[in-house]
Amino acid sequence: MVLLVGFTVLLAVPGAAAPAASTHSSLRADLDRILSDPRLEGASVGAVVRDPATERILYRRSPHRRLIPASNAKLFTSVAALEALGPDFRFRTGVLATGRQRGGVLLGDLYLRGTGDPTMLASGYRRLADRIADAGIRVVRGNVLADDSHFDDRGLANGWMAVDEPYYYAAPVSALTVAPNTDYDSGSVAVRVRPTRRGQPVRVSPQPETDAVEIVNRARTLAPDATARLSVRRAHGTGRVIVSGGVPVGSGTRRALSSVPDPTAYALDVFRRALAERGITFEGVGEAVTPERARLLAEHRSMPLRRLLVPFLKLSNNGHAEALVKAMGRVVRGEGSWQAGLGVLRTRMAALGIEPANYRLVDGSGLSTLDSMAPAQLAELLDVVRERPWFEDWKRALPLAGAPDRMTGGTLRGRMRDTSAEGNVSAKTGSMTGVSALSGYVRTSTGRQLVFSVVFNGFLSAPPRDVQDAVAVRLARHGAGADGAAPNSDGRDSSPTEVADNPSTPPDEAMFECSWSKSC
Repeated sequence: MVLLVGFTVLLAVPGAAAPAASTHSSLRADLDRILSDPRLEGASVGAVVRDPATERILYRRSPHRRLIPASNAKLFTSVAALEALGPDFRFRTGVLATGRQRGGVLLGDLYLRGTGDPTMLASGYRRLADRIADAGIRVVRGNVLADDSHFDDRGLANGWMAVDEPYYYAAPVSALTVAPNTDYDSGSVAVRVRPTRRGQPVRVSPQPETDAVEIVNRARTLAPDATARLSVRRAHGTGRVIVSGGVPVGSGTRRALSSVPDPTAYALDVFRRALAERGITFEGVGEAVTPERARLLAEHRSMPLRRLLVPFLKLSNNGHAEALVKAMGRVVRGEGSWQAGLGVLRTRMAALGIEPANYRLVDGSGLSTLDSMAPAQLAELLDVVRERPWFEDWKRALPLAGAPDRMTGGTLRGRMRDTSAEGNVSAKTGSMTGVSALSGYVRTSTGRQLVFSVVFNGFLSAPPRDVQDAVAVRLARHGAGADGAAPNSDGRDSSPTEVADNPSTPPDEAMFECSWSKSC
């Protein structure tokens, strides 16, 4: 009897392993099939699926091939910022003075000093002006001077394409800047366009009001049944924003964003207008470094980094990434530059086990085509950060598949709806011409959390995001039934993922993050 029991046990062990092996084999076969999409023929495809609980690699395809990550680079940047600056880090914008105050008169210059806050709205500058007025200052016997010395004077990163320079997603980076909206698209201005009477010029105005750009209005009001053809584009290398085309009568106000050539001048202009609106006079404006002996009169603090992660990652905001890179350089190495900040990033990545010699980042956002990293590195980072104390805040800031709320679903809110992945995939998207990436976490049908990274380079079609979605859907169904097959024949998600191109602008918006075209 004893021998029989022992024999039974020995037979049971290999029998229990068979379903798991079959499930993993089925997963590999399904992912191979999904990634055999003809649109990927001739393209570079890298994919990795990891099971953190067992430390097993469940799937790999060219895992160590270095590819352009696009906005998946923001995973590296955000993690490095949390490590180097801390989740409670805040940007500060201050107003300082060196001269004495006699009654309502300030004897000397007024300094506006920034540290790179990408969330600074015009209302923030108005509140600073309120504080100056509340202090009883009515006359400044000196100038209002902008101090952007916290960062270096390079506004654009290596490898950014010239064609992107006029657009808000590639706005220059400065220690002083303005965001025109609560997406916090710093370094850009919103241009409002309103129809008038048929055949007449449209009405245009900047928001906030500023002289940092010159708006040239060439657009007309069209017939009510006409198709709107509106272009708002800053002429390359200038401050002239050309509004052309037309909008139909009665079609309401439209808004378009344009980068500004000089964010510091923009911030100074918005602040000096706020002072003037409160009846505070001054002799002139300019730029200068704040003397060390200056005293603080007013200060605006940004939201903490743990909250900033939400618009940063959900909407894939490039300006936030670059401001954080320079802030890391300034705080850790005393130099607010890309070189210093990326040096801090590499050090922090190395401490997490991500070998710096195996990837290249020349900016923080992934907008540069010189950036290069492997899916295996992205997956490894996603795995190791699960043990960090700020992990839950960071994960919640990633786009959530199919979630309708914009600040929850982010760039994934229109993807993977009505599939097993809806609400179960938290991942960072990445899109630019010939590049599409999706890396993050998926909760499977059995409650297991997997890590994955799927990166495509060099495709010639519209971005095959549906292929990446099919991978995520299949992973979400892993362990369901005999093989976890997707509910439809090819595993594709039927929800809309494409962004229409605007033919009146040189960039192809269909290639970009949907948040950049404000379509999600």
